[in-house]
Amino acid sequence: MSQYINTVISSIGFTDIVDIAIISYIVYKLLGFIKSTRAAQLARGVAIVLVAFFASEFFHLYALHWLLEKLISVGLVALVVVFQPELRRGLEYLGRGKLGLSRFTDEKQGGSVSAADEMTKAIAHFASISEGALIVIERGTALNDIAETGTIIDAKISEQLLENIFYVGSPLHDGAVIIRGERVYSAGCMLPLTENPNLSKDLGTRHRAGIGITEISDALVFIVSEETGIISMCEDGKISRFIDIKTVEKTLLAHYMKQSAANSRLGLPGIFTSGKEADNEQ
Repeated sequence: MSQYINTVISSIGFTDIVDIAIISYIVYKLLGFIKSTRAAQLARGVAIVLVAFFASEFFHLYALHWLLEKLISVGLVALVVVFQPELRRGLEYLGRGKLGLSRFTDEKQGGSVSAADEMTKAIAHFASISEGALIVIERGTALNDIAETGTIIDAKISEQLLENIFYVGSPLHDGAVIIRGERVYSAGCMLPLTENPNLSKDLGTRHRAGIGITEISDALVFIVSEETGIISMCEDGKISRFIDIKTVEKTLLAHYMKQSAANSRLGLPGIFTSGKEADNEQ
């Protein structure tokens, strides 16, 4: 065995090492790209189908294997359609020459108690004056494609900033705000509307958009009605209405505490800084 291993090692040349390194780098980038977008959910489904395909062949489940084989042959074409937004963005980054210079998505930034406090005060203000607001808090699923439909802001969360964005005279007030970590990443974003036919007729576009984004991601959404000032919360495709401000505060604090705990397990700092802040600190 050791002789075989030595033979294999001795046969590896410099070009083989370069070849392996390039392939490894490409696979690493592709996995990082898939993991940080909504494509991750689809990729897991594809992986399950592939595992079932090979397992059915191994255990001689001929009918299931035939069905999965036909499904995969048709699915290859369907994947191009399903992954079209991600493929387009990936090719755009390649065309700009950014594959080796930056990540496909920005680094997730950790939150803080101050971020939760600023958002809580802003939501309380919107509810007190019945000013419409739609705040989407990004979790594990990156919402870069949604953020690109609005205006990238990438600014630290503050009550004043959120109030200015959702002020009726603001050009961004009709869209959603994407919160990434402790920063307002994008504003004026367009969200997909839910197609759930069982929802109350009283729910308007803002509420249906809030539900819609949680149906395709793990985002947490807070909505303030511009007609009644009622606070609603959306999660996992479900909406909870008549939320009091204490519940908003507890939910936000729980979100950021969970994020900080996850960062600690990964050996990351509790709060990430953006590139601009890092430059200022230096």
